[in-house]
Amino acid sequence: MAGYQRILLAVDFTDDCEKLVERAAELARRYDAELALIHMVEPVIVDPTYDVLPTLPAGYEQELIESSEARLNALAQSQGVSQGNCHVGVGATKAGIIAKAEEIGADLIVVGSHGRHGLSLLLGSTANAVLHSAPCDLLAVRIG
Repeated sequence: MAGYQRILLAVDFTDDCEKLVERAAELARRYDAELALIHMVEPVIVDPTYDVLPTLPAGYEQELIESSEARLNALAQSQGVSQGNCHVGVGATKAGIIAKAEEIGADLIVVGSHGRHGLSLLLGSTANAVLHSAPCDLLAVRIG
């Protein structure tokens, strides 16, 4: 096996995500691979007919996207990853990660795992979902 050439790291901005970024960057250096980062923003859906929900300010989703882009770029910069390899998407997390992996031809997806009990809890719901649809290898890095 020649090693990995394109690594996609899924980032969720939990407290331990810097550890995850460092691990993925270390792998990228070891294999002389290109590292890309992705963060998915779940769409904000508000049913205007349901009066009990608080009204979100106009542009709230766009603010989430811009904030995510800034945070992702800062993480990437800390490890020497170019902004061109930072991707923020809007939609279902699993589908976004899989689509980006296919788009860039990733041969490894790296996700964080919180190490709870049971397979889905061990991997976490996102890692478990990606595992069953990934077009390539998946590395779940224990964090937290």
